[in-house]
Amino acid sequence: MGGVNRTRTTSGGPAGANLGVVRSHNTALVLGLLRAAGAEGISRLELAERTGLTPQAVSKITARLRESGLAAEAGRRASTGGKPRTVLRLVPEAGHAVGVHLDRDELRVVLVDLDGTVVGERRGELDLGAGAEAVLGAVGDVAEGLVTAVLGRAGGESSAGAGGAPSAGAGGESSARVGGEPPAGAGAGAGAGGDVGARGLPRIPSLLGVGVALPGPLDHARGVLHRVTGFPEWDGFPLRDALAERLGVPVVVDKDTNAAALGLSVAGAEGGAGGSFAYLHLGTGLGAGLVLGGGVHRGARTGAGEFGHQVLQLDGPRCECGNRGCVEVLCMAAVAAGETAEAARVLGVAAGNLVGLLDIDVVLLGGRTVAGAPEAYARGVGEVLDARARREGTAGGPVPVRVAERGERVVAEGAAQLLLAPLFGRADG
Repeated sequence: MGGVNRTRTTSGGPAGANLGVVRSHNTALVLGLLRAAGAEGISRLELAERTGLTPQAVSKITARLRESGLAAEAGRRASTGGKPRTVLRLVPEAGHAVGVHLDRDELRVVLVDLDGTVVGERRGELDLGAGAEAVLGAVGDVAEGLVTAVLGRAGGESSAGAGGAPSAGAGGESSARVGGEPPAGAGAGAGAGGDVGARGLPRIPSLLGVGVALPGPLDHARGVLHRVTGFPEWDGFPLRDALAERLGVPVVVDKDTNAAALGLSVAGAEGGAGGSFAYLHLGTGLGAGLVLGGGVHRGARTGAGEFGHQVLQLDGPRCECGNRGCVEVLCMAAVAAGETAEAARVLGVAAGNLVGLLDIDVVLLGGRTVAGAPEAYARGVGEVLDARARREGTAGGPVPVRVAERGERVVAEGAAQLLLAPLFGRADG
């Protein structure tokens, strides 16, 4: 943890740690166990037993974590022999991450602490086709406003208490209506940042960076967008680098469904401990996030999860992706017609294909459209999967179908975990 030093705002605001890097894999393992232990904490001996590290190594790591402000004592625990053991806990307010959900017509931004607790939220209208400068400017304005409201500015007044609680206005609506020309592609002079302003986020020591999630397809590794369904003009745009230059902090970009799946896995949803699940997101479009063997599956070319574009009708209506009869176009047509039962049935047929292919443990449903009628979608998809399991005589019965926790914030919270997960030893973050 070299270079991680505890700092405090001069106004007496929240203390934080400079979390630019966690160089040690062993340190990440210890941090992960501290987070999992919660407020009750965990002893050094337990840390050594669970990580396989020597007690001496654990003592050195925890000493550095305490010095940097990431860990603190949480009291003492009775021992089976000898003196009581000191237990340690994570200090959630020592670090924060911004999570951004860029939807086709809406922008949602959350600020979370190291525990993943949302300490502030803002949202507003957005037109993803309004142009790179307008969209990036909207993200910057809303993110800056939220961070400033909750954490304050470096060296200035903070509207959050020492525990990182949001100010009264931190969770309110923020106007993010944007307009303008379509973004130029990478081959048309859309360099990192383009002509976007360079105001940047406040330099808060505890701020890790920004995770951004939006519809795919995109290249997660390079942070470059491909032909976003409905917005092909974004093809080749280097969103990660453009936002990093605009905001002045590290930025990670991924598909909305992958971010949501990661967030759900970290929060303990089925599949988080070696299992598997599919998160099906039905909002302004349709996609899937896959957790296989406890980790998010993106594929060799980061293209896994394009669930909405499997073909169900060879001669069906044309989809914006260019194919005919895709799940997305059929399902969204039913949604537009107010036929929720039919939309759920189509979604269930496609989910059945996925379950049959991957033999996953559970199907989780989410997204704005599902949130409007959660019971109807869970019931409709479940009925299709039940019928399929009866026909095929599936061992163990049908795969359970549930509405994902965390509601409409699931993507934004997952986007923040793109920054946090690697800090705690999650390689799929």
